[in-house]
Amino acid sequence: MQDQEHVVVTINGEEYLAAPGQNLLDLINTTGKFVPQICYNEALGPVQTCDTCMVMVDGGFMRACGTTVKAGMDVNTELEIVNATQKEALDRILENHELYCTVCDYNNGSCEIHNTVAEFGLEHQSRPFEPKPYEIDDSSPFYRYDPDQCILCGRCVEVCQDVQVNETLLIDWEREQPRVVWDNDVPIDESSCVSCGQCATVCPCNALMETSMVGEAGFMTDQEPGLLRSMIDVTKKAETGYGALMAVSDTEASMREERIEKTKTVCTYCGVGCTFDVWTKDRKILKVEPQQESPANGISTCIKGKFGWDYVNSEERLTKPLIRDGESFVEVEWDEALDYTARRFSEIKAENGADALGFIASSKATNEESYAMQKLARQVIGTNNVDNCSRYCQSPATKGLFRTVGHGGDSGSIDDIAEADMVITVGSNTAESHPVLASRIKRSQKLFGQKLYVFDLRKHEMGQRADKFFQPKSGTDLVWLSAVTKYIIDQGWEDRDFIDKWVNGFADYKQSLEKFTLDYAEDLTGISKDELVSIAEQIASVDKVVICWAMGVTQHQLGSDTSTAISNLLLITGNYMRNGTGAYPLRGHNNVQGCSDFGSMPNYFPGYEKVADDDVRKRYENAWGVEIPPEPGKDNHEMIGAIHEGDLRGLYVLGEDTGIVDANINYVTAAFDKLDFFVVQDLFLTETAKHADVILPAVPSLEKEGTFTNTERRFQRLYKALDPVGESRPDWAIITDLAGRMGYKWEYDSPSDIMDESASLAPLFAGVSYDRLTDYNSLQWPVAADGTDTPLLFVDGFPFDDNKARLYPLDYELVYDTNDEYDLHVNNGRVLEHFHEGNMTYKSKAITSKMPTAFIEVSPELAKERGINEGAEVKLISEAGEVTGTVHITDRVSGRELYLPLNDNGKTAVNYLTDNTVDKDTDTPAFKEIAVKMEIIKKKGRSPLPPNNYRRGDPQPQIGVQPERKWRRDDYIFPGSQVKQNG
Repeated sequence: MQDQEHVVVTINGEEYLAAPGQNLLDLINTTGKFVPQICYNEALGPVQTCDTCMVMVDGGFMRACGTTVKAGMDVNTELEIVNATQKEALDRILENHELYCTVCDYNNGSCEIHNTVAEFGLEHQSRPFEPKPYEIDDSSPFYRYDPDQCILCGRCVEVCQDVQVNETLLIDWEREQPRVVWDNDVPIDESSCVSCGQCATVCPCNALMETSMVGEAGFMTDQEPGLLRSMIDVTKKAETGYGALMAVSDTEASMREERIEKTKTVCTYCGVGCTFDVWTKDRKILKVEPQQESPANGISTCIKGKFGWDYVNSEERLTKPLIRDGESFVEVEWDEALDYTARRFSEIKAENGADALGFIASSKATNEESYAMQKLARQVIGTNNVDNCSRYCQSPATKGLFRTVGHGGDSGSIDDIAEADMVITVGSNTAESHPVLASRIKRSQKLFGQKLYVFDLRKHEMGQRADKFFQPKSGTDLVWLSAVTKYIIDQGWEDRDFIDKWVNGFADYKQSLEKFTLDYAEDLTGISKDELVSIAEQIASVDKVVICWAMGVTQHQLGSDTSTAISNLLLITGNYMRNGTGAYPLRGHNNVQGCSDFGSMPNYFPGYEKVADDDVRKRYENAWGVEIPPEPGKDNHEMIGAIHEGDLRGLYVLGEDTGIVDANINYVTAAFDKLDFFVVQDLFLTETAKHADVILPAVPSLEKEGTFTNTERRFQRLYKALDPVGESRPDWAIITDLAGRMGYKWEYDSPSDIMDESASLAPLFAGVSYDRLTDYNSLQWPVAADGTDTPLLFVDGFPFDDNKARLYPLDYELVYDTNDEYDLHVNNGRVLEHFHEGNMTYKSKAITSKMPTAFIEVSPELAKERGINEGAEVKLISEAGEVTGTVHITDRVSGRELYLPLNDNGKTAVNYLTDNTVDKDTDTPAFKEIAVKMEIIKKKGRSPLPPNNYRRGDPQPQIGVQPERKWRRDDYIFPGSQVKQNG
């Protein structure tokens, strides 16, 4: 009956092979047999609340979704008594849900109640619909809950508790009339809900629905509530029996298909790379619907990816090219703007040489547009002065990985992070910066025992959830990492077999660790010797370790060295080359990985081949018909310095608000005003664009095609969902047109042509093509010419000549600290609601209502010392500048640590405080090394966090839906027992 790989199960008299431990309902679904299954969702697993999947197993009734196959199991889905039991369960659902499909906004072919009733062939229900004693909760600006339509399936609870792991939703099974509740039974908008929207995504009916869908999806749903109620009553009277109702509503649903477009796209915010279908009606964005087959996110989303698309239709969008006329701008036609730009670029090149021009590409734009930008710089202009915003965040991580393992990207996939026995995060506010990825860690920790150690200055959500949370002194992560590594080696706990086979330089590296004693590390980091030993013991005791890090590591003067120390530790412990292990520098922007991959860097061609390499350079010279300088160009930090020195005379910035996001705002904007010619290409009149001579209107991702590469090195394709606004154009088209006006006619009819060219030149993604990236298909680089990709790096060795990784010796000197005058340290980073400076998210009224402005986090002890209260207004002064902002007092920060979110482009913009200090190896600004003094303007005031901010909520953690509480109710009878009782 059973072998090593399969068990035999009999279903309706036929034998089927099943995998040991397989879910019975999953097996039945492969056979073509129909079994109702309203509460079941493949992404959620068994919920066991709806009872519709009742089948006979070995003579007794069982829920198929909650049953695991066993050898010899005899299953029947077709007996009359089984059918009667399933009908009983369906009747109970319809007692809780009123069918009025034709005038329901959810009548889009995906309502699982509608579809199940239709396929089951149910004509009438034996239990009439009973309204519930609860009002609709439409307090949230993002979605609404209608208790009258809720069938208490609990999918929303399951996804909130155990997939998103925000732990806001539960079902109160003990009240007289159960219902879904938020936190301890408060309105949605007053709860800990983070507005990720996953509850609405998994709801099988119209109980939970995006507010943007309400009154918009159907042909007859845009009515006042009273009139809609009348229409529902008329519909029900006219459509006697469910057969007629289904026929009419199916016709109406098919009509919707003619006007509602569903387009696959890729999220335009962080580097997780969530993909989903966006539903549009004309220019209205009705909803974002993630799909199970989305490789990075599955059914998951966050507030920005699900609801942060208002900027696309903002009235502030640029719609025509602009040319400066004195202190203002005038609209011009494209020909005038591009001819003028081409002429001025040519004049500057002729007068001052090609290196007098600089180009900054966008991590928000596509891979193809990055390729076009660096080609414009190198082929058309003849300079390597091209860079992108990875210089502000991820270049040190890439440098550290290049030094040690040879590829500057994540070792594996997000699945590998979830699979690890232990995850260490360093300098990463993961739950707010990469919320969907953070949920995978939270789920593994909650349900599967994964250990989570968090190192950060601030006790954010991941710090609160951690098994162990550590607060090392700012800028000292390299020290504890090296000390832990030294202790592991001193104890003989290193993976000697792995090192001997796959790693070079052990002896020199071991010698370099001599100074990193436990005493030295305790003194510098503030982490005790006992804790350091405990960390080492934990790392050495588990099989699979993953380390994730972000800007809390990279935005320091030793960012590259600290990234290197992370990789050294992983090599010493053998945590590469296997699933569930490795290094994960979490990329901050949607395409910051891809923008660098495709050559918008001063020292690399696409695919990280050096411009100084004669053979590589010759390949591009032959393809492009020009000579390319062998010397690396200026990075964006060096470009600003060169402007002040008079060496850089013209600058082209694409999709980057450099004047806000670069360090030392006053210094950067002063440079802009010294330029002979400045071009900015963007969606809006940004702070940077206000300094430009020419502004070119670009389009967002929904209005073009292309590819992004996420933090996993994953190529994903986006499709055009909307036509461009006004006369705006895709970035690649603008650059191509400009190149043509400068004498280089590029034969690109679409972005796929650009991808084909880049793949033909860069071995790292030789096999990437649009044909291989259709729909939800993706590829992770390196991609061989035959299309074989690499989800897990280094399986066959490391990309060095001898196939071995390299341990990289490091030293340490404390290069930053506060002092008596500037006695407070300002940490900074992202928040969940907004993205970076907020140019996109502040266009959303709903998101802005949750967080209307940036703020300054102050610890309770510092607030007491300075005599300030919540809502106080303070001025922070550094040696470079000053900001003013409103105080939020929280124990997320401690002592003299302050936290200032990045999401401001006004008086609270953090880069008024930063200076020109950079990482010594990559020129990444040391954004995290800010010493300030505080002046108090007002001692108390209105809190910067509104009452409806999720941080004020009260989550209620539990495992799943807890259906056993339903089964214990006095009014619950098992459907099989009910049918037997009724005869």
